[in-house]
Amino acid sequence: MPGQRSITEAEKLAEAKLGGVPVRREQMLAVANIYRAATTVRHHLENSVLRGSDLTWTAFVVLWVVWVWGESETRHVAEEAGISKGTLTGVSRTLESRGLLRRSAHPTDGRLVLLSLTEEGEEFMLRVFPAFNEEEAFVTSRLTDEECLSLADGLRRVVLQVEEQGEDRRRALLNGEEPAPRRSGRRSRG
Repeated sequence: MPGQRSITEAEKLAEAKLGGVPVRREQMLAVANIYRAATTVRHHLENSVLRGSDLTWTAFVVLWVVWVWGESETRHVAEEAGISKGTLTGVSRTLESRGLLRRSAHPTDGRLVLLSLTEEGEEFMLRVFPAFNEEEAFVTSRLTDEECLSLADGLRRVVLQVEEQGEDRRRALLNGEEPAPRRSGRRSRG
């Protein structure tokens, strides 16, 4: 990407900065490259397939979650998409205004909102996902099918580690205290 250091250059700079600092380098490289790969792939997909559909990555992920899971409560969609409920509210309203998503009240709990794809949303996903998948194939084209499966398995194990043991690890690191609440992007004035 123009204006961005190459992955090779970034790795050399990190190694030079760390010098003799005792860190687990293989694990650092794995996590750094998970982040870098995710960011690179996201930007590529946003600036190719999704740009043609006038969608952000987040909007596409919300559509994907509702498409795959079917009608779902907003809290579950937000969790699965990895976004806050506030972000989901804005994204879902935009998608609703485009006729792709339907928001409706929960039948037994009026405090809850359900999301489902409209017929137009279903058609949209059937039309756009194949093009999205072609770009998934493009970004992984230096890997064989076996390497793709191996990578997917390795990343799945990273996710499972955090899902299954992350909460206990966080508690141990925080001496049993709850983490500080997330800020909503505003800086505190002090």
